[in-house]
Amino acid sequence: MRSSLTLVGTLWAFLSLVTAVASSTSYFLPYWLFGSQLGKPVSFSTFRRCNYPVRGEGHSLIMVEECGRYASFSAIPSLAWQMCTVVTGAGCALLLLVALAAVLGCCMEELISRMTGRCMGAAQFVGGLLISSGCALYPLGWNSPEIMQTCGNVSNQFRLGTCRLGWAYYCAGGGAAAAMLICTWLSCFAGRNPKPVMLAESIMRNTNSYSMELDHCLKP
Repeated sequence: MRSSLTLVGTLWAFLSLVTAVASSTSYFLPYWLFGSQLGKPVSFSTFRRCNYPVRGEGHSLIMVEECGRYASFSAIPSLAWQMCTVVTGAGCALLLLVALAAVLGCCMEELISRMTGRCMGAAQFVGGLLISSGCALYPLGWNSPEIMQTCGNVSNQFRLGTCRLGWAYYCAGGGAAAAMLICTWLSCFAGRNPKPVMLAESIMRNTNSYSMELDHCLKP
């Protein structure tokens, strides 16, 4: 089974898969931001949260220690986080699609040409740019009441207060940066140039096919 990728292309396919999985996994895990509330650790992503307060008996607040997503898109604490959810999700989807095509290119001949590889690299750049934009939007939501309650009531935009950024935030940003800088560059050398012999054979087959069709049409 012959690959349509060069040796550099094989490395590109592997790194594309790694960056796509890293960014997408970080997107879904609620470990972008860590804080505490009512003496319990609390963590957030853009659309998920671990540990949240509810009203107990006697109207006192108690912490429910479980992870889950917000009940609806509008329940996400801030507009910035809603925008972050959309653009980061779109970027992750784009990186995953390119990574899937790149992996298939390792197993299928003539799937990815030199020009196709470059187009896929451009798509990776756009995907990484979208995820990076989401990471840049994320601090704009730190002034929402829900986040301030978790960060000692002193957080604000681009100011964490008593909270700290989690490993998933850095992983998402690192995956986006690798996709934009490394994978985009490697994609320029990923696909194989079509061989002249194969190109000539393809032209001859098409010419013969057209000639047969023309002869068939001219026959009485």
